[in-house]
Amino acid sequence: MLTLTLGPLTFGVPHLVALASLLLATLGGWWVGRRRGRNPEGQLFRLFILALIVARLAFAAVYFETFSSPWQLLDIRDGGFIAWPGIVAALLGGALMMWRDPPVRAPLAAGLAVGLLCWLVASFVWYSLEQGTRLPDLVLRDSRGEPVSLADYQGKPMVINLWATWCPPCRREMPVLADAQAEHDEFVFLFVNQGEGAGEVQRYLESQALSPGNVLIDGGGRLGQQVGSGALPTTLFYDAEGRQVGSHLGELSRASLSRALEALQ
Repeated sequence: MLTLTLGPLTFGVPHLVALASLLLATLGGWWVGRRRGRNPEGQLFRLFILALIVARLAFAAVYFETFSSPWQLLDIRDGGFIAWPGIVAALLGGALMMWRDPPVRAPLAAGLAVGLLCWLVASFVWYSLEQGTRLPDLVLRDSRGEPVSLADYQGKPMVINLWATWCPPCRREMPVLADAQAEHDEFVFLFVNQGEGAGEVQRYLESQALSPGNVLIDGGGRLGQQVGSGALPTTLFYDAEGRQVGSHLGELSRASLSRALEALQ
């Protein structure tokens, strides 16, 4: 499962893990501090924001050359974060808060420990489950209406993008993925349209002067259902043997795609 849908909202599992870790950290800090009359909720939230900012800045520093404008540096919808600098910043910030305010030391330390432990364990479990997922055994249609199996494309590392013409972030990331397809012949890129017909897809690509290879039609949205994603766009990464090694929910930027391809390599 890649997403969890609650009413009209869809959340990626990594986002839920981060939010759940913050919640458990807050509860842990409150539990330890309740007899001391100190609730570290505010400090924990500020440290969480600090970790996000530093993780984003670290990502931007590493992939700075791939950003075409300052706005893209601020657009965190691409999911571009490097976790460990953010964790270090939060721990250092927490140590400074505890040094300045001795009564908050025990509850804040407890909250940080609970939150970090929960995030590490949940992330490890999620990573392990993802690594055990195989390429779905599905037969779809190519742009000419011919049946093709996903297994036919195995042999190289594979990037599968689930998209639709009505999806704004799908449309924004399509040129990024098409350029990467042209630049990286060591990977196989598949553009699997969800829930639309071949004619509609072809008209859209022609109107945008796009001609990516390996456009497949999944009129019933079966691939999204099998991989457990209820949101678009979703991008899946598989090794040459068909084992899933990563996923990305939401729009990919050049920077976040570059990082994903480095990991896939």
